[in-house]
Amino acid sequence: MSMSSTSAHWRQSPERSHSAIMKLMVWISLRLGRRLSRGVLHGIAAYFLLFSPRARRASALYLRRLLGRPARIGEQYRHFLTFASTVHDRIYLLNDRFDLFDIRIVGESVIRRHVDAGRGILLMGGHLGSFEAMRAIGRHHTDLKVCMVMYAEPAAKLSAVLAAINPAAVQDIVPLGQMQSMLELSERLEAGQMAGMLCDRNGGDGPDRPHDFLGTPAAFPLGPFRLAAMLRRPVVFMTGLYLGGNRYEIHFEELADFSNVERASREAAIQTAQAHYVGRLESFCRYAPFNWFNFFDFWQPATRTATTAAPSASPRP
Repeated sequence: MSMSSTSAHWRQSPERSHSAIMKLMVWISLRLGRRLSRGVLHGIAAYFLLFSPRARRASALYLRRLLGRPARIGEQYRHFLTFASTVHDRIYLLNDRFDLFDIRIVGESVIRRHVDAGRGILLMGGHLGSFEAMRAIGRHHTDLKVCMVMYAEPAAKLSAVLAAINPAAVQDIVPLGQMQSMLELSERLEAGQMAGMLCDRNGGDGPDRPHDFLGTPAAFPLGPFRLAAMLRRPVVFMTGLYLGGNRYEIHFEELADFSNVERASREAAIQTAQAHYVGRLESFCRYAPFNWFNFFDFWQPATRTATTAAPSASPRP
């Protein structure tokens, strides 16, 4: 299967449903409030379980690799319910309703150290938990500015959804693939901002590199790491894990620093950084297993692979 068809596969399967669910949840949630509107989430989870065979197969495949056994029906239901919960909570997080949540931040000093030094950094996460939950750090540090970096097609879809939740949030997206994108991103980083990227899917046609992930090689895009190297920026791993009820746990960890990497050693540094990223992603999947939201066959082979990388380590957080 070619990279273009693999990319199209995940774009068609989860994102279309995600957008429709988000628009429905905005309408319901803004009228009923978080407590009452959460009742709808069980219906959404049941819908995925009963009427979305592609998502159900993907969930079963992921959970089997993670748990080392076939997933129970209740575990798949919980997987979809966790997804629906984070989508629902996005409405309130983007409207700064942090009072509704119990949010614990781990590694906040990592962010503070870079910001105090005036260094713009790249935050690298994945479709694991909630990116919006990390906005909670602004409760304590109002000087922190965060933008989201993504390819134009998913950026346009996300912008439409964000506009329905909070129009002010749309301006926080920097779409890649446009001539002015790199200049805008560079300017934001020079101003000391943080730029977040989800690095577990290939949003364009760039090369991948295989890494061992939950026991089987999977292709991870090189683009985000090459971008970090080109911009000569520090990289911090981030994830906002949903732990049930109103609880979130946000983690920040040092991942790599390309500030002083010479051109001759750049590719080796990129490979090391990506292997570290994959290891941390796997580690947090094991820590909060139902937070993984790639509802497609993540282990499909890709043909546009740069080089073969060594399997990445997977220490627990």
